[in-house]
Amino acid sequence: MSHADDLHTREVLRHLDHLGADTVLIDTAGLPRDVALTTTQDADRWHADWVVVGDDGPAARSVDADELRVMWWRRPQPFGLHEEIGSAQDRAFAHGECAAAVAGLWSCLDATWVNDPDRDEAASRKMWQLKIATRLGLRVPRTCMTNDPERARAFIAAEPTGVIYKSFSATARTWRETRPVGEVDLGLIDAVRYAPVIFQELIPGGVDIRVTVIGREMFAAEFRAGESAYEFDFRIDTAHCPTAAHELPSALRERLLALMDRLGLLYGAIDLRLTPEGDYVFLEINPAGQWLFVEYATGQPITAELAGLLARLDTADAASGVHDGPALASHRERSLLQ
Repeated sequence: MSHADDLHTREVLRHLDHLGADTVLIDTAGLPRDVALTTTQDADRWHADWVVVGDDGPAARSVDADELRVMWWRRPQPFGLHEEIGSAQDRAFAHGECAAAVAGLWSCLDATWVNDPDRDEAASRKMWQLKIATRLGLRVPRTCMTNDPERARAFIAAEPTGVIYKSFSATARTWRETRPVGEVDLGLIDAVRYAPVIFQELIPGGVDIRVTVIGREMFAAEFRAGESAYEFDFRIDTAHCPTAAHELPSALRERLLALMDRLGLLYGAIDLRLTPEGDYVFLEINPAGQWLFVEYATGQPITAELAGLLARLDTADAASGVHDGPALASHRERSLLQ
């Protein structure tokens, strides 16, 4: 579940091809303009066809849902609505109908997901992440999420080491780096009333840890953001940020795996910050986070491991001859990955 322009997708497909896996790329951007989605239900069978149509009308490619055993959820694209749908109200209605049909399709597939779309969405919620991480014994920053300017001012004033702020979500057009609250920001704090903002205590140190988790495997890398041009977000200046593989303490690894299990994820990109005292502070987890920049910098075989996981899950499903459904599949996944 992705699109052909995504570099991560192309790299995983290349590895899967090397492994001899039979793959198909399903791009939601084609629906409904270039894709015909049909599901049928009779007394004893549900069936679905995802048909990509050519310019002349005949089917260029058809995907039988019964053949899908493992699904990789990799940042699906917005639906491609027909241009002749003019009004905003009609376009919103068409989009909603597509979303309902596609969500139903995902729910009906008897496939193992990496990651399940519903679990992926839930795990992306910043409040939920911090609450679960705290329950599992991970240290998290003191945090205030608010659209109340007075509560924001009070939180900022009470933090002796300073405060950073960031958004709840991001798109290619609205992405924003993590920023420290400065004097200029304090003068604009009333703008918080327009939308909630995440404020957190500033964790000093300048060493960020990205942990890419695939099944039960972990690839940790350290980014010394304090030695780059921007110490508050290592993504801003990765070209000048010293980077190396990092060894995590075993107790921390167990807590991070417990977090993955609690969130129901088989893949996740976890961001930590390492304090000068040697404490690891959990910042967030991205269920669909990037990893190639880590692989290029450290040489860690992350893409190969993800492709291997997909292939192993596919082989397990093919060998069983039956599809289990979400609950049993989750149990089987954990058994396979031990």
